[in-house]
Amino acid sequence: MICYRLRCQHDHQFEGWYKDSATFAMLQQKGLLACPECGDTEVQQALMAPAIAKSGVVAPQAERPAPPPEPGGQMPDMGKGISDQAVVALQKMRQAVEQNCENMKDQFAREALRIHHGEAPERGIYGSATEHEQDMLREEGVNVLALPWVRRADS
Repeated sequence: MICYRLRCQHDHQFEGWYKDSATFAMLQQKGLLACPECGDTEVQQALMAPAIAKSGVVAPQAERPAPPPEPGGQMPDMGKGISDQAVVALQKMRQAVEQNCENMKDQFAREALRIHHGEAPERGIYGSATEHEQDMLREEGVNVLALPWVRRADS
């Protein structure tokens, strides 16, 4: 993981964590980075001072950024503990899902199985499923991904 200090055209500065520099470049090129303060998608890397420690000296804990959450770990409470930048990204993801997929609500698991077995037309769907239903879908070979459902950007 790599942490970049970023800046929007309105000179708001923030940081972001990325798998590698290529991932950052791809997200930047596609306009998927946004300022958490104003939503501006013209985001550039800001100048950063390198962290240089003397031999055997470790920077105090307060100066080191917190590492990103482990993949597959518990999702943080969406009301606190998650950066504005992450909320903006999750809001964009929610908007894309709502615009391009059909909401099956609590019938998601049933409809996903129907699609998987060729009994319903193949299409993007979303909805809710219990942990038991998600496990059952995975056992059947259905790719399922649970997404954190944050408030809409316009709310």
